[in-house]
Amino acid sequence: MSTVALMWEARSVPGRGNELLEWARSRVLAQEPVRREVFRAAQDRVLVITWWETPEGVGAELPELPEPDADLITRAVHRWRFESVEAVEGAGG
Repeated sequence: MSTVALMWEARSVPGRGNELLEWARSRVLAQEPVRREVFRAAQDRVLVITWWETPEGVGAELPELPEPDADLITRAVHRWRFESVEAVEGAGG
């Protein structure tokens, strides 16, 4: 079994970062991931990372967030897939 992280990053049109953030937070995927985190950054960017357990690794068919409406974003969504090779708990975790 492999742990795969899917990363989805978008940049909203100026001043609509909160709207993009709420859009990303409200999306329901066809399956629930093991974990999901939503981040925001400067320049009205939003990042969503989902973690999945799958025997197929990074090539697995997994549900991904779609593209938001074109009037909400400044460019196409960026997507990356990573397969975990090591996990280390922090001193507090």
